[in-house]
Amino acid sequence: MIYHVRHQTIVRYASPVRLARFNLRLRPAPWTGQWTSDYALTVDPLPSAIESRPGAWPVNVARLVIENPIRQLTIESRFRAGVDNGPQISPQSDDPTIATVAQAALLDRDMGPSAPAHYLYASPRAPLLAQIGDWVGAMLAPNRPIVAAALDLTRRIQAEFAYEPGATDASTPVADAFAARHGVCQDFAHVMVVALRLAGLPAAYVSGYLRTLPPPGRPRLIGADAMHAWVMLWCGPTRGWIGFDPTNGVITHDGHLFVAMGRDYADVAPMDGLFVGGAGQSLRVMVDVAPEEETALS
Repeated sequence: MIYHVRHQTIVRYASPVRLARFNLRLRPAPWTGQWTSDYALTVDPLPSAIESRPGAWPVNVARLVIENPIRQLTIESRFRAGVDNGPQISPQSDDPTIATVAQAALLDRDMGPSAPAHYLYASPRAPLLAQIGDWVGAMLAPNRPIVAAALDLTRRIQAEFAYEPGATDASTPVADAFAARHGVCQDFAHVMVVALRLAGLPAAYVSGYLRTLPPPGRPRLIGADAMHAWVMLWCGPTRGWIGFDPTNGVITHDGHLFVAMGRDYADVAPMDGLFVGGAGQSLRVMVDVAPEEETALS
């Protein structure tokens, strides 16, 4: 599948912002099974400087420096991407066990951005909460095949947690979302990451896009899509990294577009930073993920 992605963010401030530094993580990082071309970043008003660099994880960062007063900032990211993950991944009879993968992760000496060692332990937004381990119980027992066990966990989160936009926000602790059993994709990904790490497994938080399909007989709404979050689980040196989407209860495939991977949301947040001035702000985000054949016809 080939997609055209447009992501627009409009920030309005109640009073002028005199100085600002923002980090954007909107350009897809390289990832197996996906390519990206024609990336373009537009910022209005034009910043004093834009510095692009790779992050410590599989993430691209653009640093904006704003030195003139502004009341509104518009950021637009566009790119073309192709996804070819091969056949849909599914559990196999010869998959390694959870214990085997956990041991392999401890022995792996790679320290690159996607090395399993980075994703084994607690991180600021994904503390290892005992209550999540108690809830998982034997589902992640050491003798279980890893892909089947992770898929079971994915489906359990989808079944037991209610998807409620607005019930949480980017600052909601994973403990609160877990206790309430509701939230959005960010919350469900954090719960799954914590559960997998408690079992000794390398689990990462992924930010990206999801192709959404309109109801039968209705056109796709432009700008109605949103950024999505899911989990990457390292399933041993043979299986490698496999994506699991607990919001939808599935193993990821060609409808999921990878942007960035980190230890938790803080590592891959689409936008963060600091500014001076502006007593209040409002944020509007519009995302459109269009298959190339639809773009060609429009």
